[in-house]
Amino acid sequence: MIRLSRPAAVLAPLGLALAVSACGQPAAEAPAVVEVTDAFCRPTQAGRAVTGCYMTLTASRNDRLVSAAFAGAERVEIHEMTTTDGMMRMAELPDGLPLPAGEAVQLKPGGNHIMLLGLTQPLAEGERLSMSLTFEQAVPYEVNVVIAQPAASPASHSAH
Repeated sequence: MIRLSRPAAVLAPLGLALAVSACGQPAAEAPAVVEVTDAFCRPTQAGRAVTGCYMTLTASRNDRLVSAAFAGAERVEIHEMTTTDGMMRMAELPDGLPLPAGEAVQLKPGGNHIMLLGLTQPLAEGERLSMSLTFEQAVPYEVNVVIAQPAASPASHSAH
């Protein structure tokens, strides 16, 4: 028979109780992850200091794109496009863009997008830029974005 000293005899059952209770607990949830693919921004038009950026975001859990940043722009906004009475309207999403778990959310011409405003220099086709994306839960993400024209689409409009 193994004899425990008095303090060990008191602590041993407590340790066993903690170990057993930990076994019944769910494992810590994995951190949210957002996959970013197909990222590009339009080249700027002559005399304009704005452009739109597009990509596909797929979150591992429900999340939200809350902001984006690019050092070469005065402001970066997340926009949604809506059509009312045949007119396309663009408005900032002040609460960010919802990203439902496992669902690919496309930012695309004529739809939701990231708007770069007050660019400090023109963006030319073939160049690359680094943009920071901030999410409600997932860790911030640095995305390498190519400057390119979008594929032709009737939904595209020339403002970005």
